[in-house]
Amino acid sequence: QVHLVESGGGLVQAGDSLRLSCAASGRTFSDYVMAWFRQAPGKEREFVAAITRYGTRTTYIDSVRGRFTISRDNAKATAYLQMNGLKPEDTAVYYCASRGAATMTTSDRLYDYWGQGTQVTVSS
Repeated sequence: QVHLVESGGGLVQAGDSLRLSCAASGRTFSDYVMAWFRQAPGKEREFVAAITRYGTRTTYIDSVRGRFTISRDNAKATAYLQMNGLKPEDTAVYYCASRGAATMTTSDRLYDYWGQGTQVTVSS
């Protein structure tokens, strides 16, 4: 079992920045691909970003590319999502997820463990 806990969400103005954190415990952190998903009110869960086991590759949904940066610190067993230039359309509950495989995927069904979510609200 892998336990994930997100933190860092909040209420901000358009153009502001937030850094989300995802602290992991229970297994060897470097064995897992990490990802962030989000779910806006009334919408389906959406892939945001992913990072490979040692941070050598990342991928992003087009709408956040250039604004968001996913990273990880395996020594601290923590993944991060730096969110710059936030827009009202970024408002959602953000979830971190882990996948016990070498490759990234955008499919939420292929991730094994999930955090409880943290709310990000961006006002215009």
